[in-house]
Amino acid sequence: MPAYKAPLRDIQFVLTEVLQLENLPQQIPDFVEATPDLVATILEEAAKFCENELQPLNHSGDEEGCHFDKGTVTTPKGFKEAYAKFIEAGWTGLPCDPDYGGQGLPKLVNFAVEEMICSANLSFGMYPGLSNGNYNAIHAHGSDAQKALYLPKLVDGTWTGTMCLTEPHCGTDLGLCKTRAEANADGSYKLYGTKIFISAGEHDLTENIVHLVLARLPDAPAGIRGISLFVCPKFLPDAEGKPGARNPVACGSIEKKMGIKASSTCVMNFDGAQAWLVGRPHKGMSAMFTMMNTARLAVGMQGLGIAEAAYQGAVTYARDRLQMRALTGAKSPEKPADPIIVHPDVRRMLLTMRAFTEGCRALSYWVGRELDVSLHHPDPEKRQEADDLVALLTPIVKAFLTDHGFNAANLGVQIYGGHGYIREWGMEQLVRDARITQIYEGTNGIQALDLVGRKLPTGTGRLARRFFHPVSDYIEQASEKPEMAEFVLPLAKAFAKLQQATAWIAQAGLANPNEAGAAATDYQRLFALVALGYMWCRMVEIALAKSGEDSDGFYAAKVMTARFYFARLLPESNSLFTTLMAGSDSLMAMSAEAF
Repeated sequence: MPAYKAPLRDIQFVLTEVLQLENLPQQIPDFVEATPDLVATILEEAAKFCENELQPLNHSGDEEGCHFDKGTVTTPKGFKEAYAKFIEAGWTGLPCDPDYGGQGLPKLVNFAVEEMICSANLSFGMYPGLSNGNYNAIHAHGSDAQKALYLPKLVDGTWTGTMCLTEPHCGTDLGLCKTRAEANADGSYKLYGTKIFISAGEHDLTENIVHLVLARLPDAPAGIRGISLFVCPKFLPDAEGKPGARNPVACGSIEKKMGIKASSTCVMNFDGAQAWLVGRPHKGMSAMFTMMNTARLAVGMQGLGIAEAAYQGAVTYARDRLQMRALTGAKSPEKPADPIIVHPDVRRMLLTMRAFTEGCRALSYWVGRELDVSLHHPDPEKRQEADDLVALLTPIVKAFLTDHGFNAANLGVQIYGGHGYIREWGMEQLVRDARITQIYEGTNGIQALDLVGRKLPTGTGRLARRFFHPVSDYIEQASEKPEMAEFVLPLAKAFAKLQQATAWIAQAGLANPNEAGAAATDYQRLFALVALGYMWCRMVEIALAKSGEDSDGFYAAKVMTARFYFARLLPESNSLFTTLMAGSDSLMAMSAEAF
């Protein structure tokens, strides 16, 4: 089985040395109690829980899967007990509002905890993860009464939440939604319709499940302008706020899936289920995006978690597996063969996994820090600047990190060889679990279109400038340090390519949307590579400065990993730039019928 040990040293390096977590309470009074010592204790406890409680259930949960019987869903053995311990320890309320029982800690800290959960047991993480998106939507758009009723239960984890968006005919294009809402005399509504692919739609972990449902009112305009959001509990709360009568919303079946088998993915039928409007009529899309943006960042963390688990499993196997001798002569002459970690191709794969995983961690944590600034900084201008950057980088985090998670898991299988293809070793489970992350909460192609079609044009490039300006300033500053030349030069050249590509995308999109659409995926990856290069420069600058206190080789390893990344940054950036500049002629010239 792939081994997993929470990478606390690497996590703390990014939090404290790169992002300077200790400065966050000084900038944001809401986080005055989030001291480095407290955060370190929280992360240590989260690591223990993930290693001791969640990781041992990962393989068995995959083997057993969820059980469906006449509308009832039972999670695999051990999940219910683990969830009880999870909420008892308070993990569900970590980043939540203290007014509703939350601990009020930075989302940045929660990002680190989410990474560990996803590495240890992605299926388990789906249950509280969906609740967090549900919580955020109600917190941002619900009435005072709805907040008072639902948020304390979502925060303490005794109730979980879902996002009911997709229908059999309606995935990305939510304007096709057919679920309808009919008004009741008491101000509530009845919902009629079917939703599919609903993660954690039904299970046995909690006493109630709170569904957030997109539906149409009778007078709704066509398309996405006519969608409203409703809150619909599985059990109707009684006068004391406890689960009462069963609402007519039921699970019709659970999907038989490629991966995340211990997470229930449900078909949900609403047969006159009582629900209440969240926010204003026909304005459900804005509330939905509150959920979706939370979910997209969370899915990015899933990709990061899978990548870390795959790397750890692969490097452990590579140290133990004996095959052939090293090309330069025996490294373990006392053994019948050398461990495969001595072979260049194995090292190439391991370093690829490591270089991108560490870069992804730094990038996503940076976004987590800016998310905290956008929500809590006392200066409105600082909040807006941070919100712009988070909006710009959300599709990057979602798409690039999940692509990397899947690629890393596949490299893990390759390192394991034939054993990687066998279920009992566990690496192939990571491939299957990772694959959905590239699809749900908006496919990665949709993320690319969002980046080039929505985020880049916003405010005549205002969002893009939130990234371009600090990167440009950093390159200018770091270029003055001779020891940084081997890292800053390739970053500067790749950054110049990104700037050229951005200008071309803007022009092409105005002239012919197909041009921008055809280039979107390559542009998204180019952007991500530069963003990772920027974060790696920040990391390696710290590592070089601390080489004198490097008793265990931690910082030296950072420098070597950075060299591997930057050796590949410029060649791939040039290739992507050439491809995207070729335009869409070859993609769009053929008629649809010819396919």
